[in-house]
Amino acid sequence: MLDLKFIRANPELVRQGLEKKRMQADIDAILGADEERRRILGEAEALRAQRNRVSEEIGRLKKRGEDAASLVEEMRAVADRIAELDTRLGEIDARLNELLLLVPNLPHESVPVGPDASANVEVRRWGDPPRFSFDPRAHWDIGAALGALDFERASKLSGSRFVLNRGVGARLERALINFMLDLHTTRHGYLEWFPPFLVTRDCMVGTGQLPKFVEDMYHVEGEDLWLIPTAEVPLTNIHRDEILDADQLPLYYTAYTACFRAEAGAAGRDTRGMIRVHQFNKVELVKFTLPEQSYDELEKLVADAEEVLQLLGLPYRVVLLCTGDMSFASAKTYDLEVWLPGYNDYKEISSCSNFEDFQARRANIRFRRGPRGRVEYAHTLNGSGVAVGRTVAAILENYQQEDGSVVVPEVLRPYMDGLAVMEPAAPIAP
Repeated sequence: MLDLKFIRANPELVRQGLEKKRMQADIDAILGADEERRRILGEAEALRAQRNRVSEEIGRLKKRGEDAASLVEEMRAVADRIAELDTRLGEIDARLNELLLLVPNLPHESVPVGPDASANVEVRRWGDPPRFSFDPRAHWDIGAALGALDFERASKLSGSRFVLNRGVGARLERALINFMLDLHTTRHGYLEWFPPFLVTRDCMVGTGQLPKFVEDMYHVEGEDLWLIPTAEVPLTNIHRDEILDADQLPLYYTAYTACFRAEAGAAGRDTRGMIRVHQFNKVELVKFTLPEQSYDELEKLVADAEEVLQLLGLPYRVVLLCTGDMSFASAKTYDLEVWLPGYNDYKEISSCSNFEDFQARRANIRFRRGPRGRVEYAHTLNGSGVAVGRTVAAILENYQQEDGSVVVPEVLRPYMDGLAVMEPAAPIAP
């Protein structure tokens, strides 16, 4: 959430930021409601001051035995007017909050301006795409031949865009989760959590999924509970409505969770395989930092996610997103895109963002520099460390062999009881 005072003082700057992001918000309505709110506050405060003065005068008159009936009647009218103003003020505050929740974060000055992904800037590449002496296959065909992935039975269970991991495929998924968590907790300094997969509306509002993206979320009918689209939601909300000690910051948190996304706006995109599904596993990285630390911490966050891909030997590139390709809540975002031979292209496998104080204002996450310091909003960051299903796809495609087998990356073998090669397996007969 943007600071209302900032919007009031810099309306054109806010409009320019929205234009750069190719997003809309009713800034005129916000300014109009804010002006009316301040007018009502002024009138209510003046009436309360008048009531206090007259109440003292009524007391003096009664003490002298004089008639104060006319002043008492006048104050009844004043009290009624104050009640009317308070009611109207409550309505305006609710409306202002609704409007402010729909205003996206503004892009940082270092973000390239552009309309869409075509204007994203490649920062660096790591690793060379493998060269094959045969036509490489896509991960859904490789996984089926290994007996590792079953999309048809998943569809029978849950509909389209779900996957069943079977045998070595389930083992690979579990190995990746444990490998990523071990890396981030032992080498990168993150504290591991295992949060609920269902959260309240307040949590979803706090991180920016609601109310803007309600169609992309799964809601539990009859309850105020939502399936999380990412562990960012519960991890960030751990400190909702709290005041942290500045000496505690930065805080590094990580968690494995399943993630659930309706993908309402993704019709026709990557409909096959594991790239865009409704349920997937992910290891998430979340940071709470001092404002002056957050952009250094963003670079470290990206490096932590990169090391996952480097240790797995997966070629990737780092891309700085332009203003028109950024998310609603982000001030600056780097995407890590892994090479997938089956697509002959790079595909996003991690998105690392600095939200500055945008989420902290929505979730009321604050800190204080010392016992007498003023309360300030923390900066929050998050990134995928990384998406597990897409990593499975990348391993299957980059490590595939001509005979249909797939080499297991060396760093994963201790997590798979020393298994070095996944061999094709006969499917389960119907």
